Amino acid sequence: MIHSTKGIVLRAVKYGDTSLIVLMYTELFGVQSYIVNGVRTEKKGGTRAGLFQPAAILDMVVYHQDQRNLHRIKEFKWSYVYRQVYAGMIRNTLVMYMMELLQKCLKQPEANPDLYDFIETSLIRLDASDDLTAANYALHFTLALAAYLGFQIGGRYSEHTPVLDLQEGMYVTERPVHAYYLDGYLAEATTALMEAGTVAGLGAIRLNRELRRSLLEAYQLFYALHVPDFGKLRSLPVLQDILG
Repeated sequence: MIHSTKGIVLRAVKYGDTSLIVLMYTELFGVQSYIVNGVRTEKKGGTRAGLFQPAAILDMVVYHQDQRNLHRIKEFKWSYVYRQVYAGMIRNTLVMYMMELLQKCLKQPEANPDLYDFIETSLIRLDASDDLTAANYALHFTLALAAYLGFQIGGRYSEHTPVLDLQEGMYVTERPVHAYYLDGYLAEATTALMEAGTVAGLGAIRLNRELRRSLLEAYQLFYALHVPDFGKLRSLPVLQDILG
């Protein structure tokens, strides 16, 4: 059947001489793979393969059958045209991290409109952010995504709950017996990042290179503790260097 849906490109790989296999998170069908024929041929103004860069937000008309693992796209166009995401190294690296994180977490072809809206809105806000906000964006996105995936961190940093137990996913009164926890300013900053309700609020959180590096590593561990077969993010070391 033919359907109209929006989709966000997670990954695209070359197929044959002129085509692509594209992994997308769609509004109607969740994670889906599509073969897109002929987009790597030269046309006026270049190839159409540029529309399938990671994090691209597209309006599509697709052929979809539930029993198939690979579908086809009938029509596609930009749904949102980025102004900054592909123009600078910081944002470009950020979206590569975000798309890899999503690939590791989103496995089932099930629709989740709220999650789709969150991802799309996050990308558009990143595109409109200044450099200071962008530097904290990966941390905020990683924490916020966990809530949509069902393992939101419980509680908040306070005098009575100064330790974030990453294994339990909640703030606690004392250090746990295992090594998977944050305390001190790292635990406090995590609450600030979770509670930043606006882009301006996110930019106001002051973090240096080493703090961001430590938090990104801790959040990767947090995901590994809660997402089966999560492993490690290949984009993380690059992101840590870029956000210095």
